[in-house]
Amino acid sequence: MEPILRNPNTADWISLVILGSIFLMVLAKNTFYGRFLNFMILPFNNKYIFMYNKKDKLFNWFNIFFTLFQLLNFSLFIYLAAGTLFASVEKYDIMGYVGILLGLTLFWGLKVFFQLGNGFIFNSKSTISEIVFKKLSYLNYSGIVMLLANLLLHFVFRESKTIVIISILIIFLINAIGWITILRNHQKFIAGNFLYFILYLCALEIAPIIIIGGYLIERNL
Repeated sequence: MEPILRNPNTADWISLVILGSIFLMVLAKNTFYGRFLNFMILPFNNKYIFMYNKKDKLFNWFNIFFTLFQLLNFSLFIYLAAGTLFASVEKYDIMGYVGILLGLTLFWGLKVFFQLGNGFIFNSKSTISEIVFKKLSYLNYSGIVMLLANLLLHFVFRESKTIVIISILIIFLINAIGWITILRNHQKFIAGNFLYFILYLCALEIAPIIIIGGYLIERNL
């Protein structure tokens, strides 16, 4: 028998991550079919927000499935995008992906905890919960864009900067729609807590982007 040389540095784990995230989306669709259909038109129609904003809000299985789906794809998108934009990032390093996933999950958990905690402290738990639900819904929806980008970057257009940039713009647009919806629907609440709102934007929305961007640029240099 002829010996077969196998390359241990394969990307099979990326396919498993993508397959696992698709399984979560299919599970959400089959378990909550009506809710899934309303969710799929979220950026174009607020029906999903109006129907489910008052029902079990954050902690329900549909949100859990899609949050896991989003975290898996968001982490993988960051990993693939970093490998595409920054040549110094090692390709197909599963531990690098796991580190991103754990860091993103920890950040997400702490962010939701502090948001809901502030709502409790300032006696605005219901309003804060609604805002978190809306933000998370749009972020979870953008996970679908991340999935498509991951499929293209891994199977079709490897290391395509065009795919990365277009995906980032679409993800930004989807979440911008979410923020506009929040600002429009909660004008009075935000105006009454304007200082807190500015501090929140700086600490939990803008600062993480600056820190992550600075880290990637420094690592590349």
